[in-house]
Amino acid sequence: MTADPLQLALDKLAEDGAAEPVRAAFARRFAQLQDPDAGLLAGDALEPVDDVPALDDLEGQGGDPTAILPRLAVIKLNGGLGTSMGLRGPKSLIDVKPGITFLDAIARQVLALRQAAPTTAPVPLVLLDSFSTRADTLRALADRHPDLAAPPIPADFLQSREPKLDAETHAPIAWPRHPDLEWCPPGHGDVYVSLAASGMLATLLDHGIDWAFISNSDNLGATVDPRIPAYADAHGIPFVMEVVRGTPADRKGGHIARRRDDGRLVLRETAQTPPGDDSFTDVERWRFYNTNNLWVDLRALRATLDADPAGPALPLIVNRKTVDPRDPASPAVLQLETAMGAALGAIDGAQAVLVPRTRFAPVKTTDDLLVVRSDAYAIGDDGRVTPTFDGPPPVVSLAAKFYKSLPDMEARFPAGPPSLRAARSFAVTKDTTFGADVRIIGDVSVTSGGIVPDGETLHA
Repeated sequence: MTADPLQLALDKLAEDGAAEPVRAAFARRFAQLQDPDAGLLAGDALEPVDDVPALDDLEGQGGDPTAILPRLAVIKLNGGLGTSMGLRGPKSLIDVKPGITFLDAIARQVLALRQAAPTTAPVPLVLLDSFSTRADTLRALADRHPDLAAPPIPADFLQSREPKLDAETHAPIAWPRHPDLEWCPPGHGDVYVSLAASGMLATLLDHGIDWAFISNSDNLGATVDPRIPAYADAHGIPFVMEVVRGTPADRKGGHIARRRDDGRLVLRETAQTPPGDDSFTDVERWRFYNTNNLWVDLRALRATLDADPAGPALPLIVNRKTVDPRDPASPAVLQLETAMGAALGAIDGAQAVLVPRTRFAPVKTTDDLLVVRSDAYAIGDDGRVTPTFDGPPPVVSLAAKFYKSLPDMEARFPAGPPSLRAARSFAVTKDTTFGADVRIIGDVSVTSGGIVPDGETLHA
């Protein structure tokens, strides 16, 4: 066996049963790793995007929007566990309202969409699962939403996995005590290659599905608006990214820009910013921020994969960790990743569309979850999440020491979340337990700890 680190990794992938597109995509990322500046986008090499078309501007520019529904699939990224909230199961099975999980809300959205179609349209829901989420999620779908199946299109396909690399030698790491920790997901940019490698892309196209709406399962604002694919289809646009107007809360999120040398749209993430470049957080300069709500012409994607099995040439993101993320003394490793939104800069003719903030409400932390669970949002029978507040959404900041894990947070809100519909911000810095029917009005900071009694109203 050769000592070449790339070949060692490719051999390990082959032994794991990885298909050609998966191996080709890894080989590309490995080649990018050899250039220390690979994927970096300096602020002075970019120009801000002055304007993008707004969602409402698309009205009437693509014919009857509902006519595209029989050609559309909904793909939800469902590979994440609730580890950031102290859980071990799929994040999509966390309750967002009593008895309603993320997955339940998504299922309601898709079923309502089918009923709204002018003709019988399958509108399949397809999950991009990981090895960690697949069994539990498919069991929940079968038990709770048997009417959601859209045979012969499978309910899911698997995200690929790749070897973690020794940080010094770049060879695949060996960790015999926990062999599963030798592997990692390659980021959600893997969705394009996994569609092909799993056979899902061919299955969808063979059954007349040539558009996909791809979004995160933790963003319940990401519902199908058929005006976008209808517009893109009518104008030959192969890829559309939904963006929102940036606010200070987005300063660490990925923003779009234009490269000065060729005028091409690109997505820049925090990890792609060179050291010492402080331009990234300037929300007034960059203006438009990625929602990870993406619309993809599957015919164009197949042509891209036919030309290059590695798929769209996405910039590399190097994630530096230890082989056992719970043990900082374990060997340092590199995880080679890509972001699916980066296809904006890799697919010819890709465009962005400005959408309302209501389409971008991801739940990444218990802070976010408390807001969605509160009366600041309502979930209808159609699964749509609608805000009940006026103005921007309330910003919640809970002390991580006491509230980071979901069990800890729920123990301190035993009667459920406080009323947040009239709140602008809500910060808790001490160990505090809240009673029933507590109301937060305006800007509130709780710094004393202890117990907030039932029925209390807190205001600035």
